[in-house]
Amino acid sequence: MSPPASYPSPRALLDKYELRAKKSWGQNFLGDEAVLDDIARLAAPSAGARVVELGAGLGHLTARLLARGATVTAVERDRDMARVLRGELGDRITLLEADAARFEYAPVAGAGQRLSVVGNLPYHLTSPILFSLLDQLDSVSRATFLVQREVAERLAAEPGEKDWGILSVFLQREADVSIERIVAPGAFFPPPRIDSAVILALFRPPAPGCEVVDVARFRKLVKGGFAQRRKTLRNSLEGSRVAPPARLAAALAAAGIDGGRRGETLTVAEWAALERALGPIEAPPGGGAAAPSDSE
Repeated sequence: MSPPASYPSPRALLDKYELRAKKSWGQNFLGDEAVLDDIARLAAPSAGARVVELGAGLGHLTARLLARGATVTAVERDRDMARVLRGELGDRITLLEADAARFEYAPVAGAGQRLSVVGNLPYHLTSPILFSLLDQLDSVSRATFLVQREVAERLAAEPGEKDWGILSVFLQREADVSIERIVAPGAFFPPPRIDSAVILALFRPPAPGCEVVDVARFRKLVKGGFAQRRKTLRNSLEGSRVAPPARLAAALAAAGIDGGRRGETLTVAEWAALERALGPIEAPPGGGAAAPSDSE
């Protein structure tokens, strides 16, 4: 299945609508047909897939998703790009002019349904979009993203590697993550200065041993452990204020984790075990439930 042969190239579409790529928005339009076909296949593996495309841009991937029989909701906040999408694809898609980093998936998915999410993500929006996605997994089954190569390597890294970090832990607790292909700058117009990569995340329940008492506390714990990579885990966590030092020491002992290690050496299961060892969430004085902050 392929899009109509008449679908214009990125350069031709920009000329047609008298537009230019906006550098400040991180706009580099993917025009390589083989890469577009690969992404469409990963995002819509079968006809009838319900897909949300973040940052649909000029519609090249959108057209291929439609050709595969997908039902596409295109999210695009650039009014110029929205004009192109309306002009080229019309009512074949549902177009929502919204911020991809704050997009709510549940209303699109519907009750009890889950979506495939796909997009070419600018570097400065990758983390916000991923955090938003992780908060809405009841509505999402898979994510296929084109990102900077270094970001993809970070997301797919393994414990102990230099790229293993906060997002690696968060994402891999919830998904099987793989780098599907590397994409050279020449695949885009205009070409970026770096390589990109296609990354696939297949969401599933946390593996046995990776369950946590409270997701917000788990995230705060991991962020604290990676806050100062040169420090030991014990020292980094004491500065995070996730729990008093004595309680942290007891939790490390109960989880069988040496506090002299560094955060990047812990597996997802070890981080989860440490969070569980902190025990139940304590209610603050005066009643009510305590909820650890998940702020950066």
